[in-house]
Amino acid sequence: MPSIDAAVIVLAVIALLAAFVNGALGYGFSSLTVPVALVFYTNRVLNPAVVLVEVFVNLYVLCINLSGVPAVWRRVLPILIGMLPGIAIGAFALTSLQPGWTKFATYSIILPLILLQAAGWRKPIQSKWLVGLPFGTTLGILYSVTTISGPPLAILFNNQGLVKDEFRAGLALVRVAESSLTAIAYYRLGLFIEESRSILFVIVPCVLVGIPLGAYLIRRLDAETFRRICMSFDGWVVGFGLSRVLIELNLMTSPWAYSVMAGTILIDAYLLYVFFTVRRGTVTWSQALASLRSGHRGGGRS
Repeated sequence: MPSIDAAVIVLAVIALLAAFVNGALGYGFSSLTVPVALVFYTNRVLNPAVVLVEVFVNLYVLCINLSGVPAVWRRVLPILIGMLPGIAIGAFALTSLQPGWTKFATYSIILPLILLQAAGWRKPIQSKWLVGLPFGTTLGILYSVTTISGPPLAILFNNQGLVKDEFRAGLALVRVAESSLTAIAYYRLGLFIEESRSILFVIVPCVLVGIPLGAYLIRRLDAETFRRICMSFDGWVVGFGLSRVLIELNLMTSPWAYSVMAGTILIDAYLLYVFFTVRRGTVTWSQALASLRSGHRGGGRS
C-alpha cells in the first residue's frame, strides 16, 4: 500500500491534469480525478471533496456559457426534475455500501460509457420528457455515488444534436444542479469528515492553476483530438482501477484480473485508429475541395 505522501502527490498531479482538461473542454474533472484517486481513497472519503470543488468549477463553466442557456434550458428541465430522487437514493446508498463494492460499481458503470463515447455512438433522441426523466434519475444516482456524469451526459447531448455552445451550456446547467444538490445531501448525511477536508486542500490549488491554463491553451490545440486523447487516458485508468478492485474483492486473481485493463486498451487502440483514420480522410477531403475552389477562382481570372 503506497504511503500517504505518495497518495497525496498522485492526487495533486491528477487533479491538476483534470482541471486543465476541464478548463479546455468544460467538463472532465471528476471523470479523470476519481478513477485514479479511488486507487488510494474510498468513495465515501473522496466524493465530498470532489463535489465541493465541482460546485464552484461548474458555476464558473456556467457563467462563461450563459449565452447558450436560453436555447437549452427546456431540454434539460426533465433531467433536472428526474435527478432529485436519484441524488437522494445515491447519497444514501453511498453511506450503506461496502467501499470495495462501491468502487466496483463505479468502474463497471463508467467503463462502457467511456468506450461508447469513444466509439462516437449515435442514435437520434427526440422525446425529451420520456427520456429525460428516467435519465435524470439514473444520472442522479450515478453522480451521487461516483461524482461522475460527464460520459453519459456527453452521449445524450451529442445524440440530441446540440451544437458547441448549447452543449457546454446544457452540460454546465445539469452539473451545477447535480453537484449543488449532492453537496446538500452529503451534508445532511454527515459525510463531510476530516479526511475529506484534507483532500480538499490538495485539490483546490490544482484547480485554481489548471482551469485557467486549460482555457488558455485550448485555443492553440485541436479541441476534438485533445478530447479524444483525454478519453483514452480516462478509459485506460478505469480499466486499471477495475482490474485492481477485482483482485481486492477476490473476484479474480492476479495476473488474470489485468486482462480487463488489457482488453480495454486493445478496444480503445482500435477506436483511436478508426478516429484518426476518419479524421485524416476528412482533412484530406477538405483540402482537396479547397484546392479545387482555388483552382476555379484562378481559372476565372485568367
